[in-house]
Amino acid sequence: IRERTKELKADAKLKVPGLLVIDTPGHESFTNLRSRGSSLCDLAILVVDIMHGLEPQTIESLNLLRMRNTEFIVALNKVDRLYGWKTCKNAPIVKAMKQQNKDVINEFNLRLKNIINEFQEQGLNTELYYKNKDMGDTFSIVPTSAISGEGVPDLLLWLVQWAQKTMVEKLTYVDEVQCTVLEVKVIEGHGTTIDVVLVNGELHEGDQIVVCGLQGPIVTTIRALLTPHPMKELRVKGTYLHYKEIKAAQGIKITAQGLEHAIAGTALHVVGPDDDIEAIKESAMEDMESVLSRIDKSGEGVYVQASTLGSLEALLEYLKSPAVKIPVSGIGIGPVHKKDVMKAGVMLERKKEYATILAFDVKVTTEARELADEMRVKIFCADIIYHLFDLFKAYIENIKEEKKKESADEAVFPCVLQILPNCVFNKKGPIVLGVDVIEGILKIGTPICVPGREFIDIGRIASIENNHKPVDYAKKGNKVAIKIVGSNAEEQKMFGRHFDMEDELVSHISRRSIDILKSNYRDELSLEEWKLVVKLKNIFKIQ
Repeated sequence: IRERTKELKADAKLKVPGLLVIDTPGHESFTNLRSRGSSLCDLAILVVDIMHGLEPQTIESLNLLRMRNTEFIVALNKVDRLYGWKTCKNAPIVKAMKQQNKDVINEFNLRLKNIINEFQEQGLNTELYYKNKDMGDTFSIVPTSAISGEGVPDLLLWLVQWAQKTMVEKLTYVDEVQCTVLEVKVIEGHGTTIDVVLVNGELHEGDQIVVCGLQGPIVTTIRALLTPHPMKELRVKGTYLHYKEIKAAQGIKITAQGLEHAIAGTALHVVGPDDDIEAIKESAMEDMESVLSRIDKSGEGVYVQASTLGSLEALLEYLKSPAVKIPVSGIGIGPVHKKDVMKAGVMLERKKEYATILAFDVKVTTEARELADEMRVKIFCADIIYHLFDLFKAYIENIKEEKKKESADEAVFPCVLQILPNCVFNKKGPIVLGVDVIEGILKIGTPICVPGREFIDIGRIASIENNHKPVDYAKKGNKVAIKIVGSNAEEQKMFGRHFDMEDELVSHISRRSIDILKSNYRDELSLEEWKLVVKLKNIFKIQ
């Protein structure tokens, strides 16, 4: 850090022993990766592409940071993409800007202004960090280039100084182990390993550890503690350095037996000589219990799969919100396998549309995809939470439309009609009348009967005209001409013989037609129209 920032401030007082930077892909629910209930991340760098501004993923990350009250700085990245940018490798940003021509500076200022406005739309004030006089209420922006390194010294120095200014107590080392599982992965030659962040305390080879598992607590022993070579990423394949013991704070890869079902995003516990292992096992599973409590008790709902416990929690929270309300019947963490498809398939017999897997930020194995196609289980994949919701919503709407088409002939909307005086245009075969829609909604295809004449059926509505123009329906208060066609030629009903001016005409509803309205057309009827359904139900004595 001193080496990278010396050009910016050679005499900077650096009290922080170092920075552990965790790269969270896109919007990974980083602040949800909880470490004993507190947020794993002390400071966040929100990366914004200067060429694209605030994208949906950026806004999702922003909302997560605000929800957790996490301090953050904005890295306005890819300044090297500005047309005509002159590279000044690893230079402080002010120095790099002085080397640019007028056009580059104009484009930079324009794009910066747009991004500051976009943040304002999200309710946040932002400013270039070296112009920011109000550090409490205004968030700092550091222009950077990840490729050529401009602005990186500024970013590092800001992070260190902010940490020293606001987090002295929080950053003080303590012996108690505080460790969070970030990823679970199979590594050639090592088997299933876990990548962890050790925030406090020490880990030793041979330590007995407990981690939260999908099928219960996992008790195992550390076989090896590995770290990448300096300045290399933990996630990148390559050779590792072996340690007998490691002190915080550090990103570590742990190899041990039985880690296949370990859950990313949960705490790792070390069992000491005097510790009660049963209490630790219970404590390890607490995070998982809180998630399991959100599963719908009725057993009806979609199956949800996510990459970590944090992202699973974020997704469950979203699905539970009043605007969304999608019930969940089962959960999984990690890639979607055949067993997950089998679990989701249970819904095929209960509620077909819920035979669905919402896969958030996870891969789907080829075998799982093939089985899903065979069983007709839908799998929706997305790496932004609300995109999943949009996909599922569109699917549900599609199913509703199909059901509507299938049941259209049996759906009977409630209506009460009064025959208008001097408006009988044809008495039979077909009957053509002028009517006033007293209550409800009159649609083409509605079967009409006469309650005052022992519920005699007079036929179905073949057409409706309003002011001599054909229409598909008429609502309460409309005066329209209707054509009624009998279903059977031999039993044609006639105005004047089977019913007359004084008779009220109503739609002939049934138990089946009410059920179809409830399941497929619930939102299309107003409260008043539903009250009419209840009234007609009583008239027809339907149970």
